[in-house]
Amino acid sequence: MNEPILRVIKRESMSFKGKLLVRAVSLILALLVCGIVITLITGYNPITVYVTMAQGAFGTKTRAWSTIKEMLMLSCIAIGLAPAFKMKFWNVGAEGQILIGGIVSAGCMIYLSNIGNAGLFVLMCILSALAGSLWAFLPALFKAKFNTNETLFTLMMNYVAIQLTSYFVAKWENPVGSNTVGVINQSGHEGWFPKIFGTQYFISLIMVIILAVFMHIYLRYTKHGYEIAVVGESENTARYAGISVPKVVIRTVLLSGAICGVAGFMAVAGASHTISTSTAGGRGFTAIIVAWLAKFDSATMLLISLLLAFLNSGSSEIASKCHLNDYASKIVIGIILFFILGSEFFINYKLVRGKKGEKK
Repeated sequence: MNEPILRVIKRESMSFKGKLLVRAVSLILALLVCGIVITLITGYNPITVYVTMAQGAFGTKTRAWSTIKEMLMLSCIAIGLAPAFKMKFWNVGAEGQILIGGIVSAGCMIYLSNIGNAGLFVLMCILSALAGSLWAFLPALFKAKFNTNETLFTLMMNYVAIQLTSYFVAKWENPVGSNTVGVINQSGHEGWFPKIFGTQYFISLIMVIILAVFMHIYLRYTKHGYEIAVVGESENTARYAGISVPKVVIRTVLLSGAICGVAGFMAVAGASHTISTSTAGGRGFTAIIVAWLAKFDSATMLLISLLLAFLNSGSSEIASKCHLNDYASKIVIGIILFFILGSEFFINYKLVRGKKGEKK
């Protein structure tokens, strides 16, 4: 048989420095390719474009906190997806779980504003987490009992959540006929995150750090984390080891949905102070990239989320300052993500020469 010149084989391992080098090289190559594309399309100096991106993301205190807010939302959702994905339960329903958590938070702000900010804050957080976990429960149950396709199930639940959100927007619209809820409790700020150090996003930062530490410990140093890893590797092995696979599936997906529900709470109480069908804003799908690239490591998720938030904020500034349309700025983001994703291939696999490529 003909031996191929090059073959792809899986690496046994790569050092931390090696992984860092591969990712750094991929990012440099991405910036070079983006520079060539920008020059060909617009004639602008690529360095000017990159400086503009940095100014759009961190040029002022307001812009910096806006970028951090986006990073925190992505990180929170990615942390929620991590245990389910590590178990190979492909939860693509984060969008719906965020919306359900947001609906509950908005409802609490509207109907329970008289119980005091401290009690309202805690109640909103708990109920939003419960709502997100309950929204994830049905796909988890059917997966555990009937081995249904969780990707399709959770995806369909997103559309149901969007319609529910539309219903409550119509129910709570303010003013009447606007088809928007408007800013909830704008006068008294009941249910809003209080400002600390001049920003209302500081509490979101603390919450995400706590969740990141919790998830790191949970997945690496607890019995539950061990069971998640075993079920993800092989359900048959898990059963042989005496692990109840249905129990682990349901428990893990409930946790995943709860954290995504908390993300909905952060979006409503800590950022927009309203609810709409765009509250999730596609972050549930973007967070999948974050969780996957980070290999479910919480600290790495924070860094990747920051990169994506920077690209998102920077691309908007490019569109306005450099007279590029939104599609051109998205091309820049797409190229950079393509190279970052491609770097994972060279971290996990390597090219070797076949017999024809070998020297005698």
